[in-house]
Amino acid sequence: MAGARQAQQWLLTLLPAFPVLLLVLRLWQLSRQDMSTMLLLVQYVSPLGLLSALLIALVWAFPLVVLTFGVLGRLLRLSAPERFDPERSLLAFWTARTPGWVATAAVALGALTWQLRFLPTLLMLGLCLLALRTRYLYPDQPTRILVVSVALPLAAAVLAYAALAPAVWTAVRVGEPTTAALLAVPPAATLLLTGPIPGRIAPALTHGLAYAVAAVLPLVTGAVFLRVPVLPTAAIEVEPQEPTAATPADPEVVLGALITVTDTSTVVLDRAAVVRFLRNNDVQSQVLCPQARPVPYSVVAVHGWPVEETTLDWMMPRQPVAAPDVRCDGRLPAG
Repeated sequence: MAGARQAQQWLLTLLPAFPVLLLVLRLWQLSRQDMSTMLLLVQYVSPLGLLSALLIALVWAFPLVVLTFGVLGRLLRLSAPERFDPERSLLAFWTARTPGWVATAAVALGALTWQLRFLPTLLMLGLCLLALRTRYLYPDQPTRILVVSVALPLAAAVLAYAALAPAVWTAVRVGEPTTAALLAVPPAATLLLTGPIPGRIAPALTHGLAYAVAAVLPLVTGAVFLRVPVLPTAAIEVEPQEPTAATPADPEVVLGALITVTDTSTVVLDRAAVVRFLRNNDVQSQVLCPQARPVPYSVVAVHGWPVEETTLDWMMPRQPVAAPDVRCDGRLPAG
């Protein structure tokens, strides 16, 4: 028991350090493992900007953690109540300490930030969590349990398949089995996960899945965040006014991450991870280059809604398409 308490304390201590570790690794990767460049980035890069990029990139992870561990913990409590001990099990500790409003907020946040192809999974986790909680809190109300655990998941599955059936068929036809499975499997699986499982396998199954998620999630979040830009990309047109051996007279466009602008220099991290100090007198113009949109992987859409777009992407007004600035391609403007 003392070991479990110590593990819980270690977990609560290490969790706040994980975002800091991600930020440090992002700067280390951005500097191409050069300590001098990294120290320069640490000096000038805004901590608020780093945290904002981290929050936007990993906002999807909060609903996943809350709902996954919530379902597994409540499944353990309902299936093997004698093994549900918050003093000895981290999963039970998490379940006992997480209030209901956190799960509700997680469902709402996931509905806004998860891609369409993951929304059936979100629906499954939310309905399972509601059914397991109802079975635990109201064991003497069979009608209520029947409605929440059977009727509601069945109605949700019928509506989901009515809306997703064309998209599932399209995914199968174009050779996207993963997309088809993400859309088709969760509504049916919900009906099987709203009640207890055999008590003899519940502890091993729930704890095994919880440990697997806890091991994979940091790797996935780290891989996602290491691809997120944390500095603005700018194209700077430079024409040296006083040519030297280091700065020839030919004009050029320096394309890279803008670090800072001082009284005398514009500091840029170019595409080769080389820090360049451009004299402000030599800078003729500069333009902020928008981030390129990722190439879609899937061609499947649900009533015109691409499965790789989130609800926020679908609801927000789209930026009008404008002609790209040639300087963002590393070319000098005509004339």
